[in-house]
Amino acid sequence: MFTIGFTQKSAQKFFETLKRAGVKRVINTRLNNVSQLAGFAKRSDLEYFLKAIDDIDYIHILDLAPTKDILDEYKKQKGDWSVYEQKFLKLMADRQIEKESFPGSSRWCLLALQ
Repeated sequence: MFTIGFTQKSAQKFFETLKRAGVKRVINTRLNNVSQLAGFAKRSDLEYFLKAIDDIDYIHILDLAPTKDILDEYKKQKGDWSVYEQKFLKLMADRQIEKESFPGSSRWCLLALQ
């Protein structure tokens, strides 16, 4: 499993990084994947580019995303990373995410907050 963010990366660097790593599926964990700020990483555009550039599957799994409150406290209120991490880990435990099975190959990449 890999992780990647899209901010401060060109589309070329983003897609070449995935291709070099042999990623077969990108799992989008972002709460808002349709924002104009997402540029080339908006949901429908990203899904198209991944498939067209290197036949990479795309899936959006909100259970792996933080809640809006947790994310806003960290990003908008310039919260402390350790507090964010504790709240996020508790959320994952509450959701029992370890019991989930995610479809697809063994070469995933999580697209997340960066």
